[in-house]
Amino acid sequence: MPSSLRRTRPARDHDGAAASLSPQELRRRGEVPRHIAIIMDGNGRWARARGVPRLMGHRAGRESVREVVKGGVALGVEVLTLYTFSTENWNRPAREVHSLMGVLRQTLRAERRDLRANNVRLGVLGRIEDLPADVRATLEETQAYLAGSTGMLLNLALSYSGRAEIVDAVRALLGADPGGRDAPRVDEASIARHLYGAGLPDPDLLIRTSGEMRLSNFMLWQLAYTELWVTDTLWPDFRRRHLFQAVADYQRRERRFGRVD
Repeated sequence: MPSSLRRTRPARDHDGAAASLSPQELRRRGEVPRHIAIIMDGNGRWARARGVPRLMGHRAGRESVREVVKGGVALGVEVLTLYTFSTENWNRPAREVHSLMGVLRQTLRAERRDLRANNVRLGVLGRIEDLPADVRATLEETQAYLAGSTGMLLNLALSYSGRAEIVDAVRALLGADPGGRDAPRVDEASIARHLYGAGLPDPDLLIRTSGEMRLSNFMLWQLAYTELWVTDTLWPDFRRRHLFQAVADYQRRERRFGRVD
């Protein structure tokens, strides 16, 4: 199979030694992923287990975002992509969607200063035109605020679908010659140049929380040879130590990209 899959228990139960590793030790031990992508799952179950509204789970997940951003910076990760809101999420109740957009705006405004202090840049992947105008404005304001940063790129996948990304890339490729005089060259490289994150390295490591064993329409093109790491930990409980455990497990794998040993 092109990608490796491993499911883990929470870091404190699975591998205490890995969970206690420092970023410096992980960098000394081996290669750190250039690009880490995360499917942040389990906010609703976290809230339901505590008998609180789902919105409380989404708000609790903000601390997990802070943790992985700071952990990624400490590790020297180049790109961190978070699956924040999918195109399918628009099908949720309108009240919940409205609340999620509000949490997004609040989080961007609240975290700008820390992001800049950590030299983090902000990118957005997805059909951004589908987002409410006030959310788009807050994203643009935050990107402008962080324009001087030169460190890790934090990508938020918003109104994102892996299939839609491929469709949009093909449309852009075919639309490059609207008169149809010259048929565009369609190959992997030309499609990759028209993806939302064109020019970025493919993820080396995908982390999924809450124990679900699926990709959920996330970065389907880019994950062809990505190492997969799944934990039962719900997203609001995910901390830096879990990120470091995932990287430690990644370092123990042999990436062959379809080649023989």
